[in-house]
Parts: sequence; C-alpha cells; structure tokens
Amino acid sequence: MANADDLARRFEQYEPRPEDEVDPVAVRELMDAVTARSAAEARLTAAVIAARAAGLSWGTTGAFVGTTGEAARQRYSRLARAAATASD
Repeated sequence: MANADDLARRFEQYEPRPEDEVDPVAVRELMDAVTARSAAEARLTAAVIAARAAGLSWGTTGAFVGTTGEAARQRYSRLARAAATASD
C-alpha cells in the first residue's frame, strides 16, 4: 500500500517536461510501418506455404525470399508443416 501511495503522489506531482513529449506524426509513421511490415510478413508466409504445397523446393523458395534454401527452411518449415497438417 505504501508503494501505491508513493505512485499516486508522484502522478499527482508530475509536471510534463519538453523532453518527455514525442512527435505524434513520427509515432503514427512508426506504428503504420510496423503494421505494414506485419501484414507483409503474413502475406510472405502464406506465399511460402502455398509455394511449398505446390512443390517448390526450399532452394527455389529461398531464392525468391532472398535467402538460402536452408535459411528459408529453418524459418518457414514449421509453419508449412502446420498448414499442411491443418488441411489434411
């Protein structure tokens, strides 16, 4: 309880400082970029799963993704197996 009282006192006495402020435009840009990246990664994962289901090798898949086949296999094989199991 003593900790709660201390936090309440600090909250009530807080005075904003200029260095505490953030640029809302920069924050929105960052949030939008993170959202777009997440969507792109989900789309890429779905495409890799579809490519593997269509018989493309890990080497070919890796070439499209911009990595080696082994790196693509390490990153996506668990997801591809899970998708194949789910569709069975």
